[in-house]
Amino acid sequence: MEFFTVREEAYVASDLAVSRWSPNQLHGVAVCGLLAVEAEKHSPGTGFVPARFNVDLFQQVTREPITLHSAVVRAGNRIKVADSWLVQDGQTRARASVTFLAATDTPPGTVWQPSHALPAPPVTDDSPIGAPPQFKSGAGDWVGDFTTIRDAERKVAWQNLPPLVAGAEFTPFQRAAATGDLANLVCHWGSHGVGYINADMTLTLSRLPVGRELGMQAVDHVAQAGIAVSTATMFDRAGALGTCVITAVANDRRRSLPVHRPQPVAAEP
Repeated sequence: MEFFTVREEAYVASDLAVSRWSPNQLHGVAVCGLLAVEAEKHSPGTGFVPARFNVDLFQQVTREPITLHSAVVRAGNRIKVADSWLVQDGQTRARASVTFLAATDTPPGTVWQPSHALPAPPVTDDSPIGAPPQFKSGAGDWVGDFTTIRDAERKVAWQNLPPLVAGAEFTPFQRAAATGDLANLVCHWGSHGVGYINADMTLTLSRLPVGRELGMQAVDHVAQAGIAVSTATMFDRAGALGTCVITAVANDRRRSLPVHRPQPVAAEP
């Protein structure tokens, strides 16, 4: 199953795109991924990296048909910036900006970097596209049932997302953009579930992911008066590739656990 199908030039959400916050609301994984689809139309191609992708989630995106729009803000030799926005019922419900940077040689010298483990589940040969995610809390084992984890330890999620749009390639950038919204899960999943809903997501990438699997590990969480600022590291089996930063507002009356309902799908041919 895919998150979206295309009908008459509009994107129609499947059940997989529905949030746990509301039966008529789409989760950020689907929305961020869809905005990346439109933004990537302006990629300069080989030699450029989508180094920053910023999404504003300022209005609820529902199950109504979605249209996407975009425009180039700046096109230079080393940097290109494009905006994309999502429209329902004549209203802009979410928007994004992507900055493409030209890749080049790394400058000489040594720069300080944090040292921390990025845990990944064992490699298997039978992991189908869209396989259910795995979760890890603190030093605990990997589990597939997140409801068994109710604590305040550091969280990690490992994802193998199903296709985003039926009949279309799920590109590495789109996969990273969709996964980035899961920073809200790993950073705000505590002893009583997830009590925050994020209003944005900023993904920064030094390179594109390799393969279908991506991990997210909580790095920082600062909260006061119901507003949280949190950071997560995105990584694959080759190591860290970027960070996700979100701002979130308390949503305790509609407290939730993971926002995405993965469903098994057929294995890749």
